[in-house]
This record gives sequence, C-alpha cells and structure tokens, in this order.
Amino acid sequence: MGPTRAALTAGVSLRIPHFSNPIRIPGRLPSMLESKLERLRTVHSSMKGELQRVIVGQEDVLDELLLAILTRGHCLLVGVPGLAKTLMISSLAKTMDLSFNRIQFTPDLMPSDITGTELLHIDPETSARSFRFEAGPLFASVILADEINRTPPKTQAALLEAMQERHVTSGGTTHALPEPFFVLATQNPIEQEGTYPLPEAQLDRFMFMVQVGYPDADEEREILKRTTGGGSAEVSSVVSADELRELQEAIRELPVADAVFDYALGLTRATRVRAGDPLPFIRENVSWGAGPRASQFLILGAKAHAALAGRTHVAIEDVRAVAKPVLRHRIVTNFTAQAEGITSDHLIDRLIEEIDPAQAVGAGLPGVRDQSAS
Repeated sequence: MGPTRAALTAGVSLRIPHFSNPIRIPGRLPSMLESKLERLRTVHSSMKGELQRVIVGQEDVLDELLLAILTRGHCLLVGVPGLAKTLMISSLAKTMDLSFNRIQFTPDLMPSDITGTELLHIDPETSARSFRFEAGPLFASVILADEINRTPPKTQAALLEAMQERHVTSGGTTHALPEPFFVLATQNPIEQEGTYPLPEAQLDRFMFMVQVGYPDADEEREILKRTTGGGSAEVSSVVSADELRELQEAIRELPVADAVFDYALGLTRATRVRAGDPLPFIRENVSWGAGPRASQFLILGAKAHAALAGRTHVAIEDVRAVAKPVLRHRIVTNFTAQAEGITSDHLIDRLIEEIDPAQAVGAGLPGVRDQSAS
C-alpha cells in the first residue's frame, strides 16, 4: 500500500545533513566577477522595488520571476484570473530597456499570427514578384504570452523553436530573434472552461512554473486602496539589454562543487519511474518524471539564488530553493495520486526529505535516508 496523503504532505525539514566528505569551497572570486555580482544584487533590488510599486505582496512570485530573467529562462505563471499575472509581466518588462510585445492567445489564433508569414512583394518598377518575410509579434525581447492555454496545441507549438533555439524558420529561411529573449506566459487552471493542456514538450521549455495564489486579507485591502483611487504608480527602467546580458554571464561563472551537481542530478533522476530503481512512493504516484533540462535549470537557478544571497559558491540549500518551480511541471502524477489529492509539490517535498546529499554521488543516484517509511 502506498504512502498516505498525510505522509506526503507532512512538514519537511530542510536541515542539511552532516557531510562525511565536506564540500571544497572555491577560493576568492576574481575582482571583476565580484563587482558584477554586487551590481547584480543592486539591479535585482531595484527591479523588485519597481515591481512592488504596482504589485502588492506576492514576494515569492516576484523572486522566482526575477530568478528566471537573470538566468535567461522562460517562465510560466499559473493562477486563476484576476491575480495580476499579466500586470506582473508587463511591469517587469518596463523595468528592462527591452522591446516588449503582448500576444493574447485565443482559440482562433494561428501559428503565423505569432511567428510571422511570407508575403508576396511586387516591385513597382520591374513588376518582379518575390516573397518577403513579415515578422510577427514574437520578434521582441520580452514576450507576454497571455493565457497561453486558451489556444490549441498547434498554435502553442509555434513557440517551441523560438523558446529553445531562439530563432524562427519560415519558408526555409531562419530568422534570429532579439537577444535577450524571454517568453513569460500566463495560464489559467486547466480545469477551467475553454482551456487546452500544454503539451509536455511545451511545458519543458519553461524553466519555472510559478504558482500565483490569492492575496491575504491585508494585501487585498491594500490592493483596494491602490486601485480604487485616482492615482497610479509608474514603473521605471533600471537595466539595459547589454548590462542584463553581462549579469546573466556573471551568474553562469559562479563555481559549483561536484557534490552540488550530484545532488541536482539525484533530485531529477529520482523523479523517473521508468528508469533505474525508483523510490516506492515515486513508483506508486508518478507516470513520467523530469528530463535533463530539469538538472540544468536546477543548477542555473541555484547559481542565481546563491549570487543574490551574497555567496561566492552554490550550496545544497540553493538547489532546494528552486526545486519546486523547476520540477513541479515536469512530474506527471498518475490517477492514484490525483485521486488522493497528491500533487507534484507534495512529491518534491518528500524527495527533499528522502534524498541525502552526502550520498547522492557519482551518477546522481539518490541516497535515501529511510525507505522503510515509504
């Protein structure tokens, strides 16, 4: 018999266990990199401050959204209508000196409405005819894909090449997208009327899935005060495209110990029910687990988290801090889990509790503290 919901949803201690072989901490970083990381923290603080001029509460959501931007990742915000998801993204775009386009996804939207199309051009002097590519709204640095699951998978798939290769192919010709390039999408809960499930390949392109919840009573009261009066706050740009690219590169230069790489691998590989010897509670509740992109995003997200915390190296706690937004949309639960109300977040909590960083070595195979409770 599998674990009960209470066992999976119980509070999880995030205490890092003692290491029999301590992680070797790298020495002092080059002064140029240190100055860039210091600038990174300043820019992050300024961007968050600008966002808080128009967004009340949602601290965790804003932090995860900014982490995705600073690591070149795409981000998917999921929540019921009316929680300011669109406002968050449009306001974030204003904090960066980048081009911005909003695409409203609807059931009748076609792929060419997003990427662009080949149009017939007639030369007025020679009457020569040729096809020319007319770029669509996708050709901007920041794309707000509003209510992305309101359009069928055929149109959603138009984003696959752009999000991965950062270019678009039309008529046999490849057209590069601006750099940097981000897709920041909003999604209504899948059970609502008029929505289409995002294909797994589409979901896997998003670095983070961020869950946006209801504000508490005090926050909602403040929202009422801000939005029912006569004034409105303006958001200012705080970072240019060139500086943003430099800061993104600085994050990637942050050193990572092998033990942290192994722990990220251990978390990802432990979600796979069809490979190796899965943990009992994973085998009983999961249909499909996370792929290699999850490990990559765990490390990149952990690097950004460590840099913003002022550390010169990445720790196990940094990987744990980004585990849920990275893994929750890459773990497909089965009917048993759904019937018992067990979500991917519950399973991630259990994995963090079960996998011992001191034993997740080599190929990233999980070291389990105590399988008898499973």
